[in-house]
Amino acid sequence: MISINLPHSNIKIGGTREKPTVLDILRHRYVTLTPEEWVRQNFVHYLISELHYPLGLLANEVSLPVGTKRLRADSVLYDRDMHPRMIIEYKAPSVKITPKVLEQVATYNLLLHVDYLVMSNGLTHYCCKMDYESKKYVFLPEIPAYENL
Repeated sequence: MISINLPHSNIKIGGTREKPTVLDILRHRYVTLTPEEWVRQNFVHYLISELHYPLGLLANEVSLPVGTKRLRADSVLYDRDMHPRMIIEYKAPSVKITPKVLEQVATYNLLLHVDYLVMSNGLTHYCCKMDYESKKYVFLPEIPAYENL
């Protein structure tokens, strides 16, 4: 599969050569394996195995109703009271993380009001901590471990 900047994970691949699938451990089913999905699955495994995020507090493809439209956050981390804490946006490795991607995740945050915004294309990862008092976000040098959120 595509080489990315995340630790190796034992990700289950299925389907056929023409239509490969990957096991989404959060949705408990196989989904179409695209470059973006490869990043998502590796990133979720990284959060769980390396940064100790609880599997039960993460969700993929979270639907966000906006009037008559529906947006979808790629992944959301919740706290133990099931309040959203972090939004994670994935892109394929061929897609650069630009200010437009930050705008996209910030739009989702208008609905969820989380503490952290994360963006990754599997090669480059960014994490911002929201500072609602100053109405800005601060880029962090790394994605914090769960116990440091």
